[in-house]
Amino acid sequence: MTTATKKTLFTTDFEIHASVKMLYPYIDSASGLSEWFADDVRISPEKVFTFLWDHEEHKAKLVSHRTNHFAKFEYLPENKIDEKDPSYFELRLEVNELTQTTFLKITDYSDLDDLDELQDLWEGLIENLKKVVGG
Repeated sequence: MTTATKKTLFTTDFEIHASVKMLYPYIDSASGLSEWFADDVRISPEKVFTFLWDHEEHKAKLVSHRTNHFAKFEYLPENKIDEKDPSYFELRLEVNELTQTTFLKITDYSDLDDLDELQDLWEGLIENLKKVVGG
């Protein structure tokens, strides 16, 4: 019998000093994501993204996207629970109309339930992105 792991929905956002058009390729393409998000990112002919972290592979599909707005990746199920309730992450670009400030909004739905650890993880990833884009 498998025990059901409760998934956690984590959201946060970060101000990034770069235009949406400059940032978008870094959130929807394997080459862009490999520069800041994972140690390596490959995409198969079937459009399955393979994210490599610490020599461990995680496979996901780009399930929805809108150019210069967002990209949502859903991890391929590893068990019956994942099939019914898949983990995913979404990277959404938003601009404050008054200040013209660009924000990257993160939505992470996964088995990780330590919110402080998730915040630290995403802060580190966004620091990598800011170094890459100069923002």
